[in-house]
Amino acid sequence: MPKVLIADDSIAVRKVAERLLTEAGFGVTLAANGEEALAYLAKETPDLVVSDVIMPDKSGYEVCAFVRAQRALTNTPVLLISGIVNDEVTRQAESCHADGVLKKPFQGTSLKDRVLELLAKRQGAAAPAAKNIERVAESFEPIQNARVSNEQLEIYRQAFARLKPLEEELLVERDRATRSTQRVTQLEGQLGSVKELESMLAVERERTAQLKQQLAEVDSTTARVQELEATLHAERQAATQLVEQMTGMERAVTRSQELAQQLAQEQERTSDLTRRVAEGEQVAARASRLEQALAAEQDKSKGLAARVSEAERAAQHAQEFETLLQTERERNSLLARRVSETEQASEQATKRFEEMATKLGEIAGLASQLGSGKRRP
Repeated sequence: MPKVLIADDSIAVRKVAERLLTEAGFGVTLAANGEEALAYLAKETPDLVVSDVIMPDKSGYEVCAFVRAQRALTNTPVLLISGIVNDEVTRQAESCHADGVLKKPFQGTSLKDRVLELLAKRQGAAAPAAKNIERVAESFEPIQNARVSNEQLEIYRQAFARLKPLEEELLVERDRATRSTQRVTQLEGQLGSVKELESMLAVERERTAQLKQQLAEVDSTTARVQELEATLHAERQAATQLVEQMTGMERAVTRSQELAQQLAQEQERTSDLTRRVAEGEQVAARASRLEQALAAEQDKSKGLAARVSEAERAAQHAQEFETLLQTERERNSLLARRVSETEQASEQATKRFEEMATKLGEIAGLASQLGSGKRRP
């Protein structure tokens, strides 16, 4: 399957070209600008390059010049496409050795026809090159057996040095010829399908002719026929206008898709902002409730502070009372000790007094006895 690279900054043009060439049996690779095309060409070797003339970064002329500068791509056909084709565009296309310029938008099968034409020319040019290389190789056989001068030997060496690149090019051309042969086989298979379609088309045309004949029999009025022809002409013009507007409509669709994406992003952003506003309102309500709770807590704190102050004063008084109580306890302890000592002293005095009373009694008894003794004599 031949590979075709399509480079255009318009997505509508890329899609139309891809559809036309894919239906024709080509393998299509798309590049949105010149830089992408050059990056692809640096790694791959397509069979044909289709490039827009005007692109944002690298122009189609620069893409063509890059292809011509690459050894593996030097014979690759380059077809430039442009919305305006004038002498200046043609001159620059020739200066970069492009194989042709095609006007956009594409009309019918113009793109497919030009691509097939360029690939056929390339395949036809590959065969003479291969024959020339074989002739050069055959011419070396008698030279190797003959005696030559140093200059001739140097010429032969240079020719032999050039032979290897030619052999490589021959291999490349043979590979491309093989792929072209496979493509021809595919096209032959498609040709059978085309013939079947042509037969079906002929049948349909016969049916259409019969229907037209029946229509002419049913409606034999000339004015009606003229009206139908006018309507058909208007439909053809409308179809032509629709074909011309298709690219613009595809661009509009692309723009609408971009706007839809932007709208979706804006809707997501609006939804996010709405969610944030709702969260902010919730936070504000919660802050209000917290402020109320804080005010209540502050009132409670003030009451507690007053109570704590009173409690501190009460504690201070209690501490003073405890100090006084401790002092009174010490004083009472001292008084109790003194009372105990006084009681002990009183008990001792009472005992002494009793002892003295006893002694006084004894003395009184003795005195009484003494008095009694004196009276007796």
